[in-house]
Amino acid sequence: MRRTAAPSSLFLLGAGVFLLVLAPLLAWYVQPQAKRTPIDVDTTTVFTGTGSYFDTSKVKTVHGRTITVTRQVRGDVADSEKSGYAVWDVSTSVDSDSTLPASDTRDSLQWTLERWVTDRASNEPVHCCRETPVFDGEAYLKFPFDVERRSYRWWDSTLGGVVQLRFTGSKKVQGYAGYRFTGTVPPTRTGVRQVPGRLVGKPRTPQILAEEWYANSGIELVVDRRTGRIIHAAIGPRKTLRAPGADKDAVVLLESERIAFTPATQRRQVDLASADSRQLALLGTTVPVGAAAAGGVLALVGGLLVARGRRPDPARPHAHLVTSQGA
Repeated sequence: MRRTAAPSSLFLLGAGVFLLVLAPLLAWYVQPQAKRTPIDVDTTTVFTGTGSYFDTSKVKTVHGRTITVTRQVRGDVADSEKSGYAVWDVSTSVDSDSTLPASDTRDSLQWTLERWVTDRASNEPVHCCRETPVFDGEAYLKFPFDVERRSYRWWDSTLGGVVQLRFTGSKKVQGYAGYRFTGTVPPTRTGVRQVPGRLVGKPRTPQILAEEWYANSGIELVVDRRTGRIIHAAIGPRKTLRAPGADKDAVVLLESERIAFTPATQRRQVDLASADSRQLALLGTTVPVGAAAAGGVLALVGGLLVARGRRPDPARPHAHLVTSQGA
C-alpha cells in the first residue's frame, strides 16, 4: 500500500532544515554585520585625580588640586553614512574646581577638539572626512573587536604619536573582567609655545618660544575582550615648559600621578560593554549552536517519521466489502 507522510512530520522536518540553515547564517553573516563600530555614539567619560597645574590668574603652578578631565564623544551620523566609516567628534577639556562647571569649554585649563575616523570593522584609522589631526595606531577611544593578548599601538593625542601598550593580564572593573594594557611615555618634546621669558628663567627676554615637553608615568587601560570598549582608564600626565635647548623643566603646566575614570564612568562603560558583548555572544555562539542542535534533532525526527510514513486504515475498505457481499 502507498505510504503518506503526516503533516506533523513534514513540519518537524521543515523546522529542522530551517534551523540548520539559520545557524551558520547567524554566525557567518549576521554577527559580523553586528560587529561594527557604532556611528550614533553619544557618550561622556570623566577622569578625576589630584595634581598640579599652572594657574594663569596667579602666574604660578599650584599643587594638591583636583583635576577633572571630561571627554565627550559624538558620532557624526550624516558623515558616517555618507562615507561608510565611523566619524566621531571628540571634545576633551581639563578643568580645576574653579572652572567647573564650565559654561564654555574655552575657559578650561585645556581644551581640544578632534575628529576621529575609523574603519567600522577593523578599527583602523581612515584619513578622510576632515579628520584632524592625522591619527595612527590600532586603538584610541576603543580597541578592535576580539581583543587579543598582545601589545597594541595606542594613539596618545597629547604626545601626537603612538605608544606601545603591553598586555599585562586580566583585571575586574566593577566586577566585570577585561584585558589590562599598560605603558609609559618618556619625556618627549611635543612642540613650542610663546611665553614671557621670565617663566622659563630668561627674564631679559620679553617673549620666547619655550619648548613643550610631555611625559606619562603610567597609562592603564582595561578593555572588554569581545567589543574592544575601554571600561577603565588611568593616566599619569606631566606637561612642562623648558627654555630653548635646556635639559630641565622650568614650569609645570599640568601634572598628576594618577587621573582615572570615576566610579560612575566605570559603571556606565561596564554596562555598555556587557550589553554589547552579550548581544555578540548570542549572535555568534549561543543562538547558532542552539539552532544547530535543535535543527539537527528536529530534522532527524521529522525525517524518520516521513520515511516511515502512515499506512491508510485497512479496516474501512474491508468493512465496505463485507457489507456489499451481504447485500
